[in-house]
Amino acid sequence: MREASVSRRTAETDVAVSIMLDGTGKAEIQTGVGFLDHMLELFARHGLFDLSVQVTGDLHVDQHHTTEDAGIALGQAVLQALGDKKGIGRYADIHMPMDETLTRLALDISGRPFLVFKTTFPTEKIGAFDTELVREFFQAFAMNAGVTLHVETLYGVNSHHIAESCFKGLARVLRHAVAVDPKEGGRVPSTKGTL
Repeated sequence: MREASVSRRTAETDVAVSIMLDGTGKAEIQTGVGFLDHMLELFARHGLFDLSVQVTGDLHVDQHHTTEDAGIALGQAVLQALGDKKGIGRYADIHMPMDETLTRLALDISGRPFLVFKTTFPTEKIGAFDTELVREFFQAFAMNAGVTLHVETLYGVNSHHIAESCFKGLARVLRHAVAVDPKEGGRVPSTKGTL
């Protein structure tokens, strides 16, 4: 079973994440940030990952540490669940529509963390959620999962739809990239022999 659990405790947050990559989309999310809960629930559903994210954070300050640390722990859990990465597809890309919005994502489970994030939001907030935190989450995730991730919103006017297309797109590219490819025959998909 490709699964992992990560706990991360700092002076700002206490985070517990568990993920099963070969799941059914079950989600138990409680971060104290309603919009982030919604994004992580749809990430689990569209990735078909069984996901639990529990965060107690310094929300009296703002939502930054909670969001970033959830991304850090989720990235670490995905990396651990992948193990030696033998047999995975490694690469994936998608165009994710969400009503008037279209976002393109490409992912390489490379072991070389990098994020290109070309997405802007027409508003500073979605409800009480700061839209700048979407990039913070993706940065934290990519760096800790050890993936190269490109996210570009080609067009869109509704901030909620833009964020949702990013998170749904991440779920789908990750789902395809971690999928076992029977043609690989259990090999690591790299000429180096390791990722």
